[in-house]
Amino acid sequence: MPYTLKPEQGLTVDADTTPYLAGHVDTGDRWVLNFGPQHPATHTTLRLVLELDGERVVRCTPHIGYLHSGFEKLGESLDYNQYVTITSRMNYLSSISNNICWHHVIEKLLGIEITPRCKVLRTIMAEIGRIQDHLLCVGAAALDLGAFTGFLYPFNSREPSYDIYDYISGQRYHPDWTRVGGLSQDLPDEDTFKRMIKNFMHNDALKAIADLEALVLRNRIFMDRTQGVGVVSEADATAWSLSGPIARASGVKRDLRKDAPYLCYADNWDGQGAQAVKFSVPIARDGDVYARFLVRLEELKQSVKIIDQLIDNIPAGPVNAGVESNAVKPPKPDVYGSIEGLIQHFELIMTNRGWEAPVGEVYGAHETANGELGFFVVADGSPRAWRARTRPPSFINYQVMAKLLEGHMLADTVAILGSLNIVAGELDR
Repeated sequence: MPYTLKPEQGLTVDADTTPYLAGHVDTGDRWVLNFGPQHPATHTTLRLVLELDGERVVRCTPHIGYLHSGFEKLGESLDYNQYVTITSRMNYLSSISNNICWHHVIEKLLGIEITPRCKVLRTIMAEIGRIQDHLLCVGAAALDLGAFTGFLYPFNSREPSYDIYDYISGQRYHPDWTRVGGLSQDLPDEDTFKRMIKNFMHNDALKAIADLEALVLRNRIFMDRTQGVGVVSEADATAWSLSGPIARASGVKRDLRKDAPYLCYADNWDGQGAQAVKFSVPIARDGDVYARFLVRLEELKQSVKIIDQLIDNIPAGPVNAGVESNAVKPPKPDVYGSIEGLIQHFELIMTNRGWEAPVGEVYGAHETANGELGFFVVADGSPRAWRARTRPPSFINYQVMAKLLEGHMLADTVAILGSLNIVAGELDR
């Protein structure tokens, strides 16, 4: 028999969709538990209000918490370059991916084509961001279930990635590296950059993946706690607009790097007719916590494969688009050594006259670690957005939490929530 909640609750859970509740008898003895906010179980400021029948979750009311970021409103008062510092704080596990996506959208608005060198460097760092994010997520999957050692393997291996951030941008955690039409600065030394990237991928990331797989992949406790738990069907994943590893673990074949390619995922990324980078998009069918774990593990390996194709083929040339676009900041030598560069820099920074933003609107999106990160910008011709709207993957993915928890045990809460990899910076925007 289906498990029917009290009439005043106005909700019936059908036995076909929630097998855990089938045949259960309502005793009427319920209590409410505030689950979070606390670290690490609820992953920052979010809170879950659970209605329990014994240890069985009857209803879950998710709250986004109070990070008080005001990300979207800030987009109306900061120009298109200044706003990059705000995007770094949205998903702070892979900040550089947010930087790259934001300026991709603004360049789409302004009609600016970035240079081949910039395209390759942005692609490499976008995949570094994906590796950073996934390493933390798969490590936390073990931590949430009590395997603290499993967390240390990938978490410690993330540290060299912040050395890379520091090297290219001068900032360790929030790089704010991109600019309209290019980057804040070129690589200090290309050979050093290549060596740091290769060491991180092969000596840190891949080793951490192998260690984690050996520890938990066939571990009976881990499998029992994750298999068949928090199942999302392919139809539900589509209906709930889920994206990223969560959707692909449920059989949804969608990855913007393939379906709407950009940067080096598209053709002609080096200006010499090179083909798009080759990689596979892992798809699972079970849609449970374990499947989401496996998909992220495979995506880590694919990111390493992508970077391996690019790291020894970084084109020469400038990292910023030409001076024909007044919205692009000129190189420092031009600012100090030519009157044209000085005037362009002065107009952009001091007078805001250099911007040639059209009146219109644009949407662009990238496939980041948690799914589709998109920005919708309404421009009024000024140097800043009239309206900047974010489509954060965590916010969209979080909406399914209530459905996933119903019928599960209280102990399953951390496993399900961790598999969604919710970042609070994308919730209270």
